[in-house]
Amino acid sequence: MRVIAGSIMIVLVLFGCGEKQAAPPPPVDLVKEEVSVAGISWSYPMLWDRSHEMPMRVATYVIPSGLEDVEPGECSIFYFGKDQGGDVDSNIQRWGSQFEGATEAQKITSSVNGIDVVYARIYGNYLAPSGPLMESQGKKFGYKLLGAIVSAPEGFVFFKFTAPASIVEQHEHGFISMIESIRKN
Repeated sequence: MRVIAGSIMIVLVLFGCGEKQAAPPPPVDLVKEEVSVAGISWSYPMLWDRSHEMPMRVATYVIPSGLEDVEPGECSIFYFGKDQGGDVDSNIQRWGSQFEGATEAQKITSSVNGIDVVYARIYGNYLAPSGPLMESQGKKFGYKLLGAIVSAPEGFVFFKFTAPASIVEQHEHGFISMIESIRKN
């Protein structure tokens, strides 16, 4: 499946990363397998690998860095149930607290196939929270977070892509293509 590059370009320009591009990014090929939760389904970029099941996650994707000395990225999808998981602003604020020296989160509201989506972008040193108490696993310098909070029919679905800045920049159009593929079931 190919995603229309025009809608991707709109989001990229709104986030300020498409200003210097002469042409929109090429369409991203998505896998035909769809993932479904909370009354929505989506496809993910073919270049991403679906990871093993993990607690509290609907899905996890590993985003290749292409470089031996650069750790791959991760895109985690969470759904906690109808009326669970907190509101949009609280979640974006929590994501920001997972970074040291983070810039204030950039936030953009959009609509994808009649479904409200709030995109967020955060830069800084990632504290890599993990485990039941979400304790830092050590600082990861020069990271970015690209998130999307989707107002699915059965509650919020949270998409969180974290990686070294170069990986996020390289795969950002893939993340946006995945979000643009969202459809109501």
